[in-house]
Amino acid sequence: MAQRIVLIGYGAIGQAVRRLLPSTVEVVAVLVRDRAHAAAQAPDMADLLVTSLAEALARRPDLVVECAGHQAVDAFGAEVLGAGIDLLLSSVGSLADATREQRLLDAARRAGRQLMLPAGAIGGIDWLAAARGAGLQRVLYRSRKPPAAWAGSAAEAACDLGALTGAFTFFHGTAREAALKFPRNANVAATVALAGLGFEATEVQMLADPAAEGNVHEIEASSSGGSIALRIVGQPDPRNPRTSVMTAHSLVRSILSRGASLVI
Repeated sequence: MAQRIVLIGYGAIGQAVRRLLPSTVEVVAVLVRDRAHAAAQAPDMADLLVTSLAEALARRPDLVVECAGHQAVDAFGAEVLGAGIDLLLSSVGSLADATREQRLLDAARRAGRQLMLPAGAIGGIDWLAAARGAGLQRVLYRSRKPPAAWAGSAAEAACDLGALTGAFTFFHGTAREAALKFPRNANVAATVALAGLGFEATEVQMLADPAAEGNVHEIEASSSGGSIALRIVGQPDPRNPRTSVMTAHSLVRSILSRGASLVI
């Protein structure tokens, strides 16, 4: 039997997720703010577009996938879980708000459902999560992106992005500070924190680098069970340079793992 899912949001990530899903997964609804605008952009989607969560849940999904940002998490997250439906978040950085995180976790526990977080653009998340039980001591996450990827963020207040001739570190602090200050750029920092030492104990550096080959993610971590040094060069999504092409693939992997006979 095909999984039935609802997408919240139909921007670059939501569109990529739908395009990548196999026939074993049925998108039964797409929740959008402006139905007319979305229908004009994707006329083949007209029958799937809804503008209220009630309409979306009436189509009996097995899973709801959030692809629309922090406001959507606030507006719909707890209600989805409270309705007895698992929720997969793309906006992992939204959990840096401790009140929001607790509200979602409480809703999931009361309903006996899961709040699911994809690895997104980063690797090594399984190692970090396992290393928590092996004396994880230090985690550093470094995000290095071309200046254009930081446009519209707080990085613009720290430097002239268009005038950079070399790498510039405009942020160095905790994962919580990073996610709250750069809400559209720090999902990976939040994922690393939640897998490992938490928001306060995870160190984050953010750099704008004209020479960056793509969106570069680096993790350095150590535990009594070993250490890891990981570097990933992700290709930015052409529709949204702040995110990686791999983000949608990671969401699809999380969706497919729910019904798989073999789960890695």
